[in-house]
Amino acid sequence: MNKDALLTAVKLALEGDWDASHKIAQDYSDTTANWIHAVLHKIEGDVWNSKYWYARTSGKFYEDYADAQDELLQIQKLLS
Repeated sequence: MNKDALLTAVKLALEGDWDASHKIAQDYSDTTANWIHAVLHKIEGDVWNSKYWYARTSGKFYEDYADAQDELLQIQKLLS
């Protein structure tokens, strides 16, 4: 896991740059990167793909957070 890169991905997502964030998240395969990836697809509205990535997070689920921004802030806190 590259915490700096994943923090950048979260920052970009919070700023609304989904594409740049997605490019970073898909470069890594750890559970945190997969969680970011899942949230990005949730934001996009791609439920099936989002749930696919949640299944690779070791215990996170699509339904755990109603608000994607709050979820991204939780990831940011975890990485900091």
